[in-house]
Formats: sequence, C-alpha cells, structure tokens
Amino acid sequence: MLEADGYQVVDEAQDGRSGIAAARARRPDIVLLDVHLPDTDGFAIAAELTGSDDAPIVVLTSSHDLGEFNRLVARSGARGFVAKADLSGAALEALSR
Repeated sequence: MLEADGYQVVDEAQDGRSGIAAARARRPDIVLLDVHLPDTDGFAIAAELTGSDDAPIVVLTSSHDLGEFNRLVARSGARGFVAKADLSGAALEALSR
C-alpha cells in the first residue's frame, strides 16, 4: 500500500531488536513501527531510534486507537501515531513534514 503511494519500503523486521539493527544499517528517512512487538513494545524502540541527531522520523502504528497510547506516544520520541485503519502515504506525509 505504501509503495503504491510512492514510498520505497527498504526493509521489514519481525521484532524490536532486528528493527533497530535494520534501521541503523539502512538509515531510512521514516520508520513505521508497530506498538506491539514480540520482544518489546514499540515505544521503547522509538525512544532508542530517536535518541540521536540524525534519527529517522518514527511513526507508531497499531490496530488500536491513539487514545489508549497518547501519553506513551508523546514520551517515545515518535513524530506521531497512525491507526492501522488510517494508514496511508498521505498520513505518513502529514507526520513527516
């Protein structure tokens, strides 16, 4: 879906640790990160990824609404949150400006 909207998907990861490794190796502009991961939560990974000056834009996503995660998103360093039902290239673009 994101590729159809003009985004180039450069990698996918199955868990938080491999996501961090992939983001550091590939250095993407934007990281789309699920809140629920097998080995940790996306908030901790977002905080780790956004902790440097050259950090990618991190956007968190979940099948749940933002209301459940509002404070956690704000503290994570992520640029924002998009519910999976609302995920689109336009939604990512709005957060990456």
